[in-house]
Amino acid sequence: MPEPRATQRLNLALQGGGSHGALTWGVLDALLEDGQLDFDGISGTSAGAMNAVALAHGFAQAAQQHKDPAEARAAGAALARATLTRLWEGVGTMGSLMWGAPLAQVFPSLANLTPWLAPAQSNPMNINPLRKLLEQEVDFDLLASAKAGPKLFVCATNVRTGRGEIFSGAHLSVDVVMASACLPLVFKAVEIGGEPYWDGGYSGNPALYPLIYQTDCSDILLVQINPIEHLSVPNTVPEIMERLNEVTFNASLLAELRAIEFVRRLLAEGKLDPGRYKDVRMHRIDGGTELAGFGATSKSRADLAFVRQLFELGRAAGQKWLHAHRKDLGVRATLDLAHHHPF
Repeated sequence: MPEPRATQRLNLALQGGGSHGALTWGVLDALLEDGQLDFDGISGTSAGAMNAVALAHGFAQAAQQHKDPAEARAAGAALARATLTRLWEGVGTMGSLMWGAPLAQVFPSLANLTPWLAPAQSNPMNINPLRKLLEQEVDFDLLASAKAGPKLFVCATNVRTGRGEIFSGAHLSVDVVMASACLPLVFKAVEIGGEPYWDGGYSGNPALYPLIYQTDCSDILLVQINPIEHLSVPNTVPEIMERLNEVTFNASLLAELRAIEFVRRLLAEGKLDPGRYKDVRMHRIDGGTELAGFGATSKSRADLAFVRQLFELGRAAGQKWLHAHRKDLGVRATLDLAHHHPF
């Protein structure tokens, strides 16, 4: 009987991008099905936060049910896959994700008004069906008190200070996830501890630094669903607005990647103490390339057929990455920051 393969440690950084987050669901399904990865930490923003809490919830459930670490890992992967599936199929059943979608899609009479109305006027009841779905599928009390499983980090942007804030551990709640996904022209700011919060994408999409400073693992897999580069120049107003959003929501990520590359360069040159600075090995699944052909408006499309289509694309991308780069985990970075993003 062949010896079981040793598990490999990995951090996950999950980007937001509306219903395109279903592609990340597919990637995660492939990684979980593989069964040979130990997730040290998960950082997620917006749709990435939704994926992150669903995955972590599965492992928190398993830790309650199994004392043996190997059994808990196998059960956690199965429970995480099931939670992610129910969550995204619930989104598809609802038919409209509403992240970034004009309220006119839900309330047609507002078609000519929503660009000029604040959320308090256009959506006075602050309707967001995702909240109920999340509460139904994720036990946030269990998640907040979990002593085992991956560390979870969710980013939201403080409206008053403009700074990103990371929520983890006992501070996790459904409000935190809703804040991380709160687009200010669609929903009212989410209040947490007396402070108002907007979408975490403005300040960390996703935030990498918690994975660097609060986990021991040096390998980070970035699942990116917002394209960094475009071959064509946008011409129409919707195209221009979408490109502005992409640039805005990638800015903080690029800044962190720049800092990681700078530290890696200084470590390689012997100018920094390796005992004090982590040599981060970055990896990436570039979902932005896979999603480019669908167009900007598809971020707010969430019918079940489309969600499942993105899931299959993500599974294929996850399996391809595992086949190509499993051997590199713990050994070398596979995202060449100096080549892909010369700083």
